[in-house]
Amino acid sequence: MSLNASPTKQKPDQVIVDIADYVLNYEIDSNHAFDTARNCMIDTLGCGLEALSYPACTKLLGPTVPGTTVPNGSRIPGTSYQLDPINAAFNIGAMVRWLDFNDTWLAAEWGHPSDNLGGILAVADWISRTNQAEGKPPLLIKDVLEAMIKAHEIQGILALENSFNRVGLDHVILVKVASTAVITKMLGGNKEQIIDALSNAWIDGQSLRTYRHAPNTGSRKSWAAGDATSRAVRLSLMVMKGEMGYPSALSAKGWGFYDVLFEGKEFQFQRGYGSYVMENILFKISFPAEFHAQTAVECALTLHGTEVSRLDTVDKIELIEKIMITTHESAIRIIDKKGPLSNPADRDHCIQYMSAIGLLKGNLTAQDYENETASDPRVDKLRNVMVCHESEQFSRDYLDPEKRSIANAIQIFYKDGTASPKVSVEYPIGHKRRRDEGIPKLVDKFKINLAREFDTGKASVILELSMDQSRLEEMPVNDYVDLFWKG
Repeated sequence: MSLNASPTKQKPDQVIVDIADYVLNYEIDSNHAFDTARNCMIDTLGCGLEALSYPACTKLLGPTVPGTTVPNGSRIPGTSYQLDPINAAFNIGAMVRWLDFNDTWLAAEWGHPSDNLGGILAVADWISRTNQAEGKPPLLIKDVLEAMIKAHEIQGILALENSFNRVGLDHVILVKVASTAVITKMLGGNKEQIIDALSNAWIDGQSLRTYRHAPNTGSRKSWAAGDATSRAVRLSLMVMKGEMGYPSALSAKGWGFYDVLFEGKEFQFQRGYGSYVMENILFKISFPAEFHAQTAVECALTLHGTEVSRLDTVDKIELIEKIMITTHESAIRIIDKKGPLSNPADRDHCIQYMSAIGLLKGNLTAQDYENETASDPRVDKLRNVMVCHESEQFSRDYLDPEKRSIANAIQIFYKDGTASPKVSVEYPIGHKRRRDEGIPKLVDKFKINLAREFDTGKASVILELSMDQSRLEEMPVNDYVDLFWKG
């Protein structure tokens, strides 16, 4: 069989062809998209730096075989590792997703499109170092930003109308698909090769959501996206060596993705591919919390200021009749949890836990998911009196493409007949409608994360460059990555 053989001469699935056409031919002319992509990149890298403070994350990093060195390999920010691009994609992907603090997209399916940066940055860095060693020009950061915009768009547009979670599949399937598309193009793939690589991504083994839900909630949810984007690198490299594709990977009767994994339904699309997703992406700025709960935590922080004196002891909490959390359908389905929470991965996907911490502390940090905070008896006392209620209006606005709200409201009712104010927040601080308020805080978050790993001088150099759009876009990828490397 020839290297480029395909099982038949059949026409490829149009869904796959459309993605390939978009990746190859669409010209991004939105300055807003590139500016947002820059903010997204620095925020994502900052999330990875913060994750290096957690041994549960760092134990998974580095080469598969200790001591392995890779000439012209991809360098891992905040570490001294230099790895092959497949392993590097896993490392970067796991870091940026570990604390559930990078960007979010919410629709029929949800997910975190900046997870794709794991594969994009790893491959761009490897290509750049290899090119320079061979006397060729490196890729530029603008190439990374363009790949990010397109990966965001592919993942987000597929998510708008198609719920993978309702058939038990994890959203990282969309990371694998989006990463595969843009990475194959970065490697020099033509339209046919991108189609072949995408077909392999769709028929690949897909992750179940088992690790995101009780009684199996666990840390795999923190490295699943790293696994997905690294798998994309592997599939792209295989196709670039001539590995075949499967034209009807989605639509083949009985054996395609639709019939086997999607209840026989074809994908539906609300809009074509452009730069809509990056321009409307949701940043996690204030709290490392599952995004459906971001506005609930904002409500809790407001109530902390007015109700703290009635929450400071277990005895006072006994005087609460109930705490009503008014929310939207997706939040109830995903993060409405009762009963024991066994680990940080369980706690950061529980709207009651996150709201309780906000009420008690007036803040929520990654450390608050650890056992020391969770053992405070007041936390479970508050959780036990919380009731989640769906607002049909909140649910409609959540899916409205003109609003894309993530609304929550909280009110505390006491046994003496009194009640707190009802606090509602429709759009979280990371929403497009709050960009003017949010971006300065996003930059502050990046500064804090730089300070975790670098001295003041080095952090200032990185920050100054990262805030200069035109200068940053023209910088070789490997030179920028070197600023974050400790080798």
